[in-house]
Amino acid sequence: MRSPRDRDFLETVEGMFFCVTGYLHPPHSITAYLKYSPVSEGKWKRNDTYYRRELTHYHVHVISSTISWLHSHYPHYVHFCPVRNITMSMVPRSLISRYYLPEQRLQQLLDSASDSLEKKVVAFIEDLQEATALPSTDFGITGSILIGLHNPQFSDIDLIVYGKDNSLQVKSVLPEISSVTGLEAAKKEEWISHKMEIFHFSRKEAELFAERKWNYGFYDATYFSIHPTRTDAEIHESYGQVIYTDRGVIHLTARITDSSESLFLPAYYGLEPLEILEGEPVEVTRLVSFEGIYCDVFQEGDIIEVRGRLEQVNGSYRVVMGTLSVPDQYIHLLSTE
Repeated sequence: MRSPRDRDFLETVEGMFFCVTGYLHPPHSITAYLKYSPVSEGKWKRNDTYYRRELTHYHVHVISSTISWLHSHYPHYVHFCPVRNITMSMVPRSLISRYYLPEQRLQQLLDSASDSLEKKVVAFIEDLQEATALPSTDFGITGSILIGLHNPQFSDIDLIVYGKDNSLQVKSVLPEISSVTGLEAAKKEEWISHKMEIFHFSRKEAELFAERKWNYGFYDATYFSIHPTRTDAEIHESYGQVIYTDRGVIHLTARITDSSESLFLPAYYGLEPLEILEGEPVEVTRLVSFEGIYCDVFQEGDIIEVRGRLEQVNGSYRVVMGTLSVPDQYIHLLSTE
C-alpha cells in the first residue's frame, strides 16, 4: 500500500474512526485524531450502528480533548513520540481493522454513485476534470463520505487533490465552474464570527482570510472543502530522519518570504524574523502550522506576529502552530505588502 497520507481514514477494532494527520508516522503506528466513535444513538449512522462526531470543529484544543478522552478510555491509542517530542493519538497498525483510501473510494463513486450526495460528488469531479484535464485518479473523497457515514440531508463534500501542481490548477479554475459559489452573506458572516471566536482574529483579519481561503464554498448548494494533499513523491522526510527538539515558547514578528509550500497541511512558510518579543533570541526561519486555517492564507511580504512552540531542527529553528504544548498560541496579520 502507498504511504499514509493526510486525511486518509482508518477504523479500529473497536469500531472507532480516526483521521490520519500529516505524513510522519512511526513504523508500527499511524498518527491520527479521533473523528467518530460508536454510540447508542447519534446523528451519523452506518448499517445498524450510530456514531458521534468527536470533533465539533477543527482546533488544537478540541483534538486535545479527544486525546484526554482516549487516555482515560483507550490509553493504547495515546503515545509519546520521541522524534517529534509530542504526545499524540496514534493507532497501532495491529489494531486497524480497515484502512480507507480517498482515491479508491472516489473511483467507487464514479463507477456507482448510490445517493444524491454521491452523485453530486461525481458531478463536481467531472466539472473539475473538464476544467483541468486531470485524471480522476488525482482526486479523492474524504470525511464522512469516505467511510460511508454521510447523510445527503446535511453532510458536506470534502475533496482531496493529490499533488502541488494539480492543486494549483484546481485553485485557478475553481472560480470558472458555474455550479461553484463562494460563501454567501449569512454563511460568510457565520464563518467570520466562528474564526474570530476560536482563533481570536480581529474582524479585519477574519474578513481577509475569508477572501483568501479559496478552497471552501458551495457546489450546487452543498458546502464543500478542497484539500491539497502530497503524493508519495512529495513526501521528502521519513520518520526518524530528523529529531524535533522543543525549545519552549517563541513570540516574534516576521515577514513571510516563501509561501510555496503552504497549500498542504501542515503548512510551511519561510520567515524573515524582525523582532523577538519572547523566548530565545535565535534565527527563526520557518513557520509550520498544523492548524488548517493558516494553510495558503499568508502571502510573501505579509508581516505577521506569531506566538507558538519553538523547535530546533538540526541547526535551524522554526515556530510551530497547532501543538499541545503552548496554551496561548496565535498568528496575527499585521500588514500586507
